[in-house]
Amino acid sequence: MADNVAIVSGAARGMGNSFAKRLATEGYKVLAFDLDKAVEKLKSVRGIVADVSKVGQVEAVVEEASKLGVIKVVVNNAGAWRKTPVDSSWDQALSDWDHIMDTNLKGVLMLSRASIPHMKAKGGNIINISSYYVLPAKSAGTNPADTDLYNASKWALNGFTDAWAKYLDQYGIKVNGMCMGAVDTPMLRGLYSDNKLPDEMAAVVMSTDDISQQLIDIIRSGRTGENFGAWVGEPISLGDQVPLHKRITG
Repeated sequence: MADNVAIVSGAARGMGNSFAKRLATEGYKVLAFDLDKAVEKLKSVRGIVADVSKVGQVEAVVEEASKLGVIKVVVNNAGAWRKTPVDSSWDQALSDWDHIMDTNLKGVLMLSRASIPHMKAKGGNIINISSYYVLPAKSAGTNPADTDLYNASKWALNGFTDAWAKYLDQYGIKVNGMCMGAVDTPMLRGLYSDNKLPDEMAAVVMSTDDISQQLIDIIRSGRTGENFGAWVGEPISLGDQVPLHKRITG
């Protein structure tokens, strides 16, 4: 593992930061980056500032990672969220589109495609961080009506995960999605005025450590082309491998 490298986007805090730390404990050299805040200095983790929506900066991230060793894992964690009512103004809708899709889709496309040439020789894993919105609902509140662009970006990730898994399997590159419900992160807490989760949510919300363990379990499993769910109030596990036609939809 000494020369195996993992890249994690959106890693200054929350799930991305937890992913970076967990991968480091597994022996990876981690290149972790974020838009406007450098990742804290940790053993085996190099943190830099970079924007996943800017092609030149993405290429620089991958080049820097390749200097550390062999790129084996790419975690597309960076994400943008905001409310986007369907009846917002035309100008606002286009601005919201660029804000969300540049990170949630264009960023995933660029970071993955820039990394793939480095991964073809020895295989690896691409993990797309999605949402439980794209899986069969187990509770109310999925796909909120006032976040259509965020929802659309996560559904669109299914196309990347499915097609890349099929095409890249010949190179030993596995591609999967992680689709979780509420996780205790700064993004979730930021939805509340005092950054404090309501008591009923705090009692059941999932932890970043648990989700990071699922990431490692996926990498170890050797499975590909699946969306792995994690739901509040249920054990977090990979479960049995489902038939091919259900691996993305659940």
